[in-house]
Parts: sequence; C-alpha cells; structure tokens
Amino acid sequence: MPVYITQGHYTRDAIKGMITMPEDRAEALSRAAAKAGGRLIGYYVTFGEYDFMTIIEAPSETQMAALLLAAASSGGVSGLRTTLALTSIEGKGAFAAAGDLVRSYKSPGNA
Repeated sequence: MPVYITQGHYTRDAIKGMITMPEDRAEALSRAAAKAGGRLIGYYVTFGEYDFMTIIEAPSETQMAALLLAAASSGGVSGLRTTLALTSIEGKGAFAAAGDLVRSYKSPGNA
C-alpha cells in the first residue's frame, strides 16, 4: 500500500482549543485513516516550519486525497503538504526501471 508523509499547520483556533483541552490527535487521525481503508503509521508534533507530520498508509491517491480534504474541511489544519514515499526496495526498482528508460529516451531536439 502506498505511504504518504504529510506536514501541515494547526490553525490558531485549533491551537487555542488544544491548549484549553489537550488531546492526542493521533487517535482521531488513526480512526479517519482506517475509515479511508488505510493505517496511521506515525504522528508527530514538530518544531520548525510545520506543526505536525503524519505518516499514513492508504490504498490509493483517491483515498488519501479524501482523507486530506476531510482534515482540511475541519478548519483545524492548513498548509498541508503531502509526499508519496517509496521504500528502499521500491526506490531500487524505480532506479532499475529508469536505467531501462534512459537507454531509449532522447532529450528534446536530439531525437
């Protein structure tokens, strides 16, 4: 199943709410991921440019997009940035496939 890494920001209202009533957002995200047919692998509160990072396994881009849209529509998060992650074995396969393509691909103007 594809793995997606998402980083994002909490809105000001979400931060105020979590200060007033702290909660473990991993639990809510885990339930939502399961409902989308996926699985939460990791949830982290982070320092720096983003407030949080999640690692989620989802069955397809459509299901992951649905999960992201649901989170964004809640009004509690913003600036979501999601990256598809490959395992090292999948990466090795991509490099091998690229090797096959490189031999036949011609750059524009060099056909």
